Amino acid sequence: MPMIPQLPAGSGAFILMHDVRSVHNVGSIFRTADGFGVEKIYISGHTPSPIDRFGRKRPDMAKVALGAEDSVAWEMVEDPLVLVKKLKKSGVRIVALEQDERSVDLKEIPSISMARQPTLLILGREVEGIGKEFLDISDVIAEIPMVGKKESFNVSVSAGVAMYQLFG
Repeated sequence: MPMIPQLPAGSGAFILMHDVRSVHNVGSIFRTADGFGVEKIYISGHTPSPIDRFGRKRPDMAKVALGAEDSVAWEMVEDPLVLVKKLKKSGVRIVALEQDERSVDLKEIPSISMARQPTLLILGREVEGIGKEFLDISDVIAEIPMVGKKESFNVSVSAGVAMYQLFG
């Protein structure tokens, strides 16, 4: 079975996790991001970081991330909207993963190698979703089509599906 090629460091694959509250989901996203060669993860809002408020490594996240919290660069961001605007201005494609009337099928969005453009994937809250201010500034709002009875996947599963399409 052929391996999925990883993007080299400096490739321009970025993630913003805003208000992703579950430490286990965050750890899982770190681990998946490492597998797809994500250059940097930005953390904002109520999203837990790999280091607790006392400067110690979080064992609950480390248990899920299995070291990816050390191998993927990350940064706490005070104002994520300022970050997104700055990245967009510098030519980074902004992709919000959300169910919205403006959403397009994730499969329709070209991968980073086909688009030849650095990409920021925005992930948000499990139930409430990504805020309107982020959706309005995004270049595209992507949705994963659902076939079953449930309306959505868990945020870490959705992140993995999106990374496969965008960064794989």
